[in-house]
Amino acid sequence: METYNKVWRLFFAVALIAIAVQQFICSGFRPVIMPPQPQWLSSSTFAMCVSSILLILLSFAIVFNINAHEVAVYLGTVFLIMLILFHIPNQIISNLRFLGGWSDAFKMLALSGGSFIVAASIPGTPADALGRFLEKLVPLGRYFFATTMIVFGIEHFMYTQFIETLVPTWLPGHMFWTYLAGVALFASGVAIVLNIRVRLAAGLLGLMIFLWIVVLHIPRAIADPTSGSGNEWTSVFEALAFSGVAFILSGQAVASTKTAPQTQVINNQHLTEEI
Repeated sequence: METYNKVWRLFFAVALIAIAVQQFICSGFRPVIMPPQPQWLSSSTFAMCVSSILLILLSFAIVFNINAHEVAVYLGTVFLIMLILFHIPNQIISNLRFLGGWSDAFKMLALSGGSFIVAASIPGTPADALGRFLEKLVPLGRYFFATTMIVFGIEHFMYTQFIETLVPTWLPGHMFWTYLAGVALFASGVAIVLNIRVRLAAGLLGLMIFLWIVVLHIPRAIADPTSGSGNEWTSVFEALAFSGVAFILSGQAVASTKTAPQTQVINNQHLTEEI
């Protein structure tokens, strides 16, 4: 299972590295990382360069397992702080009544949750007191990630006409695929939150998002690589990260299923010895 987890963590880390590199290419923050406000920060080339370099270094640490557990905990915390300090206030001001405008905020929530999920997939404990305190956030990762999937599923029903335009033209039944994707996102998110067949739900979610990368996101990025300073390519990288996180969750569910019977056997042995 650890071999697969390394692959899925690679998905997540490569996606973050790609977003950081894209910031250098586009000379500015990607919206998923930093919203337009506050402008003094979002327009700062120095802040963009520093954050991009740190994101690349932290992602490489995850790939090469260099204090990877601790790094992922801190990365998830930083993403959560950025969500609270920047994304949420910006969305309250500009998109309070428009759920579709909150997409980047929910993506940041998913990246934060994804980092915590990555941390949970790597054995280890932070060495410092702050890290051990932040470790308490790790179990929340699955709920952060699942919340984003639930919201995105709801949006498929709220903004059906727009979502339909994203379905490849060669694929018949655009409305059907729009609703199917919405149901799948919502159902998988609810299953993860309620811990119902998480292995199946998260595995299918990861597969679905990966198929979107191949069928939807990459063709759109190739066809329109420059609009929005390369937003279509950013969508490719975001989907890669989310796919990897979903597969990690599925693997964790498999591991917990295998551990439970072993724990029961040990408990029964102890009970027998006491009797």
